[in-house]
Amino acid sequence: MNARSGSRPAGALLLCRAEPSAVRPPAQLLRERLLLAPAGPDWSVLVPEGKPWLDDGEPVERVVTGWATALAVSAATWPVLALWWDAERSGLTLAAGFRRTVGYTWLADGTPVGEDEAMRTFAARLGLDPVLDVQALEPLTRPDPDADADTRLIGITAVLARIGLALPTGLAPGESADRLRSVARVQGAEPLEWPGWRDAVRAELDAVEGGRLGPYLRGPKARLLGAAQLAAGVPLLAWGIGRRSGGWATAGALLVAHGALGLAYDRLRGAA
Repeated sequence: MNARSGSRPAGALLLCRAEPSAVRPPAQLLRERLLLAPAGPDWSVLVPEGKPWLDDGEPVERVVTGWATALAVSAATWPVLALWWDAERSGLTLAAGFRRTVGYTWLADGTPVGEDEAMRTFAARLGLDPVLDVQALEPLTRPDPDADADTRLIGITAVLARIGLALPTGLAPGESADRLRSVARVQGAEPLEWPGWRDAVRAELDAVEGGRLGPYLRGPKARLLGAAQLAAGVPLLAWGIGRRSGGWATAGALLVAHGALGLAYDRLRGAA
């Protein structure tokens, strides 16, 4: 088998189906150390600069699932795919708007432990071909003594190449977080810094007003969206704090912030 030893380092990549200009504002709101780079037409990749799964003691899967969920809910119009790996497992988590996340997992030696239905849902939400692309994904869900977990994730990126994904050279699933960070920096990835609430909100509004969500900034749809974000964010934030889960607490806080800001913006613009 090609499985690596138990010392295999943890790492992750976040693949966003949007241009970097659209990804930048919501990614900055995560207030995490991230590197942003284009990854093909209408694709971007976020590379963690830090290792919060080591600092906070949370599994890498839980950390990046929280990030992906927060980004997808903030964006609303484009999905986020988190690829993650550690000493024992590798997997993917797809977040799209307010939908329930979809995930699939392999053991380090490549043994699939996910459900076939999850992979079909994954393909449908990303707009993959229901016949050809799904057929290409099926071998990844079957036992193969010559395919370890890293090979499975590389197989996922190969299928996504059919819809435009093109990861920068050297950014490969299975590499250490240090290696990914170094490669991203050499290739000119943009470091994302927390600009402060005023600039962050301004950048977020500029991005939304210039996109397809412009009509959702004011009126009944804006108020409905803001209320939904608050309704989802408050219990998620409380649950994350109670479980001491930084990833989910961040997702909840981001939802609450978006909902409150959306309602406030609608009110202020309506009074202007």
